[in-house]
Amino acid sequence: AIRLARERIWITQAYFAPNGRLIRALAAAARRGVDVRLLLPSISDVPLVRYAGRRRYARLLRAGVRIWEYQQAMLHAKTAVVDGVWATVGSANLDYRSLFHNDEANAFIVDAGFARELERVFEHDLRQAGEIQLAQWKRRGWFDRLMELFAGSIRRLL
Repeated sequence: AIRLARERIWITQAYFAPNGRLIRALAAAARRGVDVRLLLPSISDVPLVRYAGRRRYARLLRAGVRIWEYQQAMLHAKTAVVDGVWATVGSANLDYRSLFHNDEANAFIVDAGFARELERVFEHDLRQAGEIQLAQWKRRGWFDRLMELFAGSIRRLL
């Protein structure tokens, strides 16, 4: 779905520590003009997963992917909508453990009405989130950078 997207890819994820293949697919979509948006947590019960995902922010931001971090509470949703027609909702996260070890289940729905409802929820949640800008991201502190490097190196264990 990401490789075939033409208009938009909107993803909400509680635990985002994607592999290189997914990062490349999202970056390529953004570079070809697809509106790629990620809504990710600013608060997590597993901080190392959050740091592992944040390690990839700069690459995504440089490619034109827009990233928001949800501010209100712990974000637990796992949804995606592509081109206002294809959608998924379920328990699978975009991390190694979810994709290869846990017993996760997602529903994949091809329905414009359902996709529009998920987009409405996504837009609502964006109003409770702060957008990460590349210039701001480059100014983050050394501790965050160190944690991102460490967590990124062990992301397959998380």
